[in-house]
Parts: sequence; C-alpha cells; structure tokens
Amino acid sequence: MVRKISLWGLVAAGLAISPVAAETPLSDVLMDKAEGCMTGPVSQFGRYVGDWNIEDHSLSRDDGETWVPGNGARWNFTCVGNGIAVQDFWMPNGPDGKPAGRVGTNLRIFDPASNQWEIAWTATNTPGFMHIQARQNADGDIVMNIVRPVQDPPRRIIFFPPTDEGWNWVMEISQDEGISWTPVYKITATRR
Repeated sequence: MVRKISLWGLVAAGLAISPVAAETPLSDVLMDKAEGCMTGPVSQFGRYVGDWNIEDHSLSRDDGETWVPGNGARWNFTCVGNGIAVQDFWMPNGPDGKPAGRVGTNLRIFDPASNQWEIAWTATNTPGFMHIQARQNADGDIVMNIVRPVQDPPRRIIFFPPTDEGWNWVMEISQDEGISWTPVYKITATRR
C-alpha cells in the first residue's frame, strides 16, 4: 500500500517535532551576517553593504546642462544569507526632505556560470519587476544594463568604487544605440 503524504503534512510534522525551529533567531540562519558578502565575487556589491544618505541630482530637461538637486533618499544595502545575495532598499525623500513612504528594492545575485550579476528591481506601486544584468569592469566600476523591460532610449547605471567618504553612482542614456552615453541622474552616498 502506498501512502500519500502532503507537503503541508511534512511541514506540520517537522514543526511539531522541532520546536526549536520556530524559535530559531535569524542569526542562526545567517540572515544577519555580512562576512560572506565581503569575499569573492559577491564582494563587488558587498562593499556597499551599509546604511547610506543619498544626495541626488538630475540633468535639467530645459537646458540639458544644469544639474538640479533632488530630494535625496536613504539607501540600505544588506547581505542576504551570509553571501547568497545582496539586497538593497531605496527609500526616497519627499519634497520636505522627509521619507516619502515609498520603497524600492533590488535583489542582486552573482551567477558564476556567466560571471555577471542577475538583478531584480521592483518598487511601491510598480507592477512586476525590472531585470538587470551587471558586470564589474577593469576599473572596479559595476556597469548595470537594463534587460527588461526594454528601455527607449537605452539606459545604464554605473556604481563607482567606494572610498572612505562614500561612493558615487550615475545613470546614463544613449541616443545612438550605445555608442555614446549622456549622464542624466547622479547620486553621492555618504554613511548615515
């Protein structure tokens, strides 16, 4: 006689015989450790782990030359599973400089087979997600290219290596299919 066992039955049985599992702190499942994000390829984004104040500027649409200050943001990077991934939380400020109540998040996973990052971005009131791929170049910059949805005009984002003071980031667009790029949005991050 073959007995069918449901997944939920197994889960319930596991919880019933292992009361410790229900009480296990996140530290025991490596959700509060960052060491694994500081070595190997994961360190490319692991070096940004921390809590950051963001000063941002957009290129003026009026003259295409003037940089217009934005409202700023808070950007928190965290190590997931002691090296499984790097996740960040983007929390923009409103016009008053206080948190606007919206949030965006990236989940960044390094794929050793392709030697690149696979990234999913989503945000409050945004249906679905954006698929991004990234690679670190010889200068240590991480160049992120948006895969889906297709961007018109094409966009890319570059993270520059951090220093003791913080780090910089720029979004660029191309009007000639990637031959040349124009910066349109930039940020400077400093530790909170």
